[in-house]
Amino acid sequence: MMLVTRILYAKNINKGKLKALNEQAQILGKLRSQIWQEYGALKCLNTSDRKIRDLWVKEKREFKVLANAWKETLRDSFNNIKLYLEAAKTSIKKDIFKHYKTKEEQKEAFIQLKKDEWLKDHFLHRKMRKAFKHGKNSVFNQIIVRSDDYKVFELNNQCWISIPSLIKNKRIKIPLNTTMEYKPSGTLRLIIKNKVVEVHSSYEKTDNRTCGNETIGIDKGYSEVFVTSTNEFLGKDLGKILTQYSDKLKVKYQRRNKLLALMKKAQKNNQLEKANRIFKNNLGKIKQNKEDHKVKQRLKILIYNACHQVVDKAKVVVCEDLKENFSKNTSYGKNTNRRLNSWVKGLIADALKNVIACRGSALHLVNPAYTSQCDSFCNNLLLGRRKGNTFYLFNGGTIQADYNATRNILARYFDKEIKRNTPFNAVKEILLKRTDSYRLTTVQARL
Repeated sequence: MMLVTRILYAKNINKGKLKALNEQAQILGKLRSQIWQEYGALKCLNTSDRKIRDLWVKEKREFKVLANAWKETLRDSFNNIKLYLEAAKTSIKKDIFKHYKTKEEQKEAFIQLKKDEWLKDHFLHRKMRKAFKHGKNSVFNQIIVRSDDYKVFELNNQCWISIPSLIKNKRIKIPLNTTMEYKPSGTLRLIIKNKVVEVHSSYEKTDNRTCGNETIGIDKGYSEVFVTSTNEFLGKDLGKILTQYSDKLKVKYQRRNKLLALMKKAQKNNQLEKANRIFKNNLGKIKQNKEDHKVKQRLKILIYNACHQVVDKAKVVVCEDLKENFSKNTSYGKNTNRRLNSWVKGLIADALKNVIACRGSALHLVNPAYTSQCDSFCNNLLLGRRKGNTFYLFNGGTIQADYNATRNILARYFDKEIKRNTPFNAVKEILLKRTDSYRLTTVQARL
């Protein structure tokens, strides 16, 4: 059982309600900016949203929204600031291990980091100053509604929600594209995008499907989502979808840039009507955003299906750290690499994590260094060579390169000498020693 987010959409909402929601979101966006401006840096240390809320109530600050609306916005914004702070702390962990040599010094540094006392340490202060810069708000289209501040009701076999507006005792009733079976619950987050209202709510998801009993190694690819150590290729259409869409976007944005240049030229020549006409009719993003959403949903289905196919057989899933680059020795072009290294990579990581957590399997990350260069049929040593998608084995045979890598990844799960955080040069040294020892033993056996 796990907590997941369900996204519902407003169905046939009229212009008056949409205008009221936009107005409220804009006011709350200005409040978010104020919170980030005041507490987006060192001032957030050793305080909480409750303390800030009590201070503002004591000061009798006036807001153009109802009390619950600004209080929930304050809580959400301050939580975002704290997440930003924790991300900055995570980013300097490697620097702590490099700078402090003894375990006692490292432990003391992490304690100071956890208790927000890093200002006292010159090294931690310097690193955090670089990692935790003053943030700013860019969200002006969201409304947070507390769980006891809205009502859900049914009208014409359709689910509706009633939320507070800017005026006391006057509510905005929004029809949703679902029935009461999937009604929203808990705290709601309303997001207005391109005149479309999204309603985000959380619910506990259960999956009655059990996982398998095997231990399987997997490797992410470009032409497919996963290659497994059992020689299965899952999600084979991934590369096809990404390539086609990337090529299409390249041509589209080349033409779009020409129109943008014409618009700028018209503005420079004071032909404002022509510039506005080009911008209005040719440089919009509504259709493009819809197409982006369709492609992302298609990829999402493909990736989640591949994850479920892995967990159907695996009790333990062994893989490389998905934070590493997708393309190791092969470049697929700047457009495809950009898409892999940003959106798709994160989706695969999240999908694998969510499916494994939901179905009771276990995920084990291993060190990715040299997994594609070792011969999995010869004690996982630095023998043989890889050329493209083919790996030439030490004994003279050939094998698919990604399948060879998955066998090496699975072997890393049982390797007690190579840990997940072992530096790549140390991994290379270990593998070279093993390879030299194997060659020496082989030569002596022949003699």
